[in-house]
Amino acid sequence: MKRFEIDLSSPNCPEKLRLNCVDPPKTIFGIGKQDLLETPTIGIIGARKATPYGIKATRMFSEWSASNGYTVVSGAAIGCDQVAHRAAIECGGKTIAVLGCGCDVSYPSSAITLLDEIRLKHLVISECPWGMRPAKWTFRLRNRIIAAISDHLLVAEAALPSGTFSTVDYKLNGSGQVFVVPGSIFSPTSRGCNRLLAQGAVPVCDISELAGWLGAPITLSSHEASGSADEDDPVRLALLAQAMRPDDLAHSLGMDIVSVARRLSELEESGTVRRYSDGRYGPG
Repeated sequence: MKRFEIDLSSPNCPEKLRLNCVDPPKTIFGIGKQDLLETPTIGIIGARKATPYGIKATRMFSEWSASNGYTVVSGAAIGCDQVAHRAAIECGGKTIAVLGCGCDVSYPSSAITLLDEIRLKHLVISECPWGMRPAKWTFRLRNRIIAAISDHLLVAEAALPSGTFSTVDYKLNGSGQVFVVPGSIFSPTSRGCNRLLAQGAVPVCDISELAGWLGAPITLSSHEASGSADEDDPVRLALLAQAMRPDDLAHSLGMDIVSVARRLSELEESGTVRRYSDGRYGPG
């Protein structure tokens, strides 16, 4: 895996970082394919405590974007971010993870396998030096890098308050559109999205609306086209957001443990999910 450092004062610095970054750092550290910074990009971000609705929306828009030539940018956090990265990878697209720690540090722990794959085949960047552990203040710094390298930004799900707001604020001070997926007025994890829409963000309710704004063809993502029953399975959707043990999964979904165990066995047999060595289950 290739490591590199980008001097933002250098004329060779990628244009997106040089022109779009608010209060730019001196150096950006990276592992992977640096040339992905020169590709069309869309940032797709959302709630850490993602609901099945938010996960499904994230996956749909990420798959479509990655299948239509956009590199998907996100922050590798639990929830919508990890779903966005995985969806882009699974459909054969490209993704960039922007971290709030050194890009050789795997955080959160649920993203270890995912980040290893992104470093190997895609790109991980950070302004944090090698080996630096995350701190609360580093995630806001990360968010401005996400905004800087994303040609456009899509918020799939967000509560109030939400860390996604700082990313949106940075993006509104630059170029490109901010797209937001509307949600139920009764859902706490959609209140942030609905607030952004009230403030003038662009609503996207389906692929055709996003494609229209981006001037791209309206093609179905594999998620929409497949129609597989597993795609909408609540157990699978919950595990896309975060790997969990069966008892935690049952509690999260309000299901009995026997039903969850039976469904996990079926999904594992089909290759949709897999069991990790620590007893948790995650995407296959």
